[in-house]
Amino acid sequence: MTAGVKRAFKYRFYPTGAQAAELSRTFGCVRKVYNLALAARTEAWTRQQRVNYHQTSAMLTAWKKTEELAYLNEVSCVPLQQALRHLQTAFANFFGKRAKYPRFKSRKKSLKSAEYTTSAFRFRNGRLTLAKMAEPLDIVWSRPLPAGASPSTVTVSKDAAGRWYVSLLCEDPCLQPLPPTDAAVGVDVGLDHLLTLSSGEKVSNPRHERRDRARLATAQRQLARKASGDGANRAKARRKVAKVYARITDRRRDHLHKLTTRLVRENQTIVIEDLAVRNMMKNGSLARAISDAAWSDFRSMLEYKAQWYGRAVIAIDRWFPSSKLCSACGTLQDKMPLNVRTWTCGCGTTHDRDVNAAKNILAVGLTASVCGADVRPQRSTPGGQSAMKQKTPRREP
Repeated sequence: MTAGVKRAFKYRFYPTGAQAAELSRTFGCVRKVYNLALAARTEAWTRQQRVNYHQTSAMLTAWKKTEELAYLNEVSCVPLQQALRHLQTAFANFFGKRAKYPRFKSRKKSLKSAEYTTSAFRFRNGRLTLAKMAEPLDIVWSRPLPAGASPSTVTVSKDAAGRWYVSLLCEDPCLQPLPPTDAAVGVDVGLDHLLTLSSGEKVSNPRHERRDRARLATAQRQLARKASGDGANRAKARRKVAKVYARITDRRRDHLHKLTTRLVRENQTIVIEDLAVRNMMKNGSLARAISDAAWSDFRSMLEYKAQWYGRAVIAIDRWFPSSKLCSACGTLQDKMPLNVRTWTCGCGTTHDRDVNAAKNILAVGLTASVCGADVRPQRSTPGGQSAMKQKTPRREP
């Protein structure tokens, strides 16, 4: 059911000097409140006590009355309360074993953001005015909001490159499931080719980080020459490095959005591998290339878009030998080194390694969707496959 799906529409804006100063103060106060609440909850935890959101909210009221933290009264109280709610969510994820223990926010490294609910902003006639501000934000409306949409939450952020963004969360009534189709595709991700489809199509890997590696290295060398500290020259050099990273990230995200949207529109069922990307990143020789490929982002985009448009994404067992299994006769090869890109089975079929893997991924995914079983080949007898009932693989947090 995709009716009433909430979507965040992100836009860039250019604040005035007064607005930038107000938002910067708000970012600092949000970080301070979050860290104070985290320290209080951590200290209580060492005493075998639990502190919840309501208790930290009472602490915030007391903090505002002290002389040392009186500056918290100068900004809107809503982003401060939202920071406590975010901390409560972080602890809930920790106790639910979905995330690690919450960490303190850093002034230099953590994302600068503040969240406003409906009581702390006004949105009228396409003009957004935040609390404690007299003028609306100068937003670049790169795409229109859905007709009749009214934001329920507004999040303002500033990235390391110095760019300001505002994200408006609202329901999108235009989001409807796509017409059903019988098309299904298996997807094998890689480094030489970003995607290989069971249809035989190969999508080249743009290698965005490699294309800008020389520019990134130059900016990093200039940053390394600057004296450590909070000097203006070092801050300027740091922004140059951040701009190169932002350029790489923007290009990569744009490419992945186009790929995932196309796959979701053309296919009813998409089968992928449940890869342990976090563990694969521990390979020192491949970590940089794997990070640039952004396989985790690809899967995340594919899953939420499939949910929006009424499609199905199936993740097969990561240990399924898709590359070593002949998609024609089912024979399992003993070894298949990474340098072998084309091989010939005993049945006489010559396989492209990646296309063969994509075909096997599609076959096992469709089998699992029909009978709820994971397919594993018989190791002794070629041809024929055995199905074993297994639990649905659980994604790592």
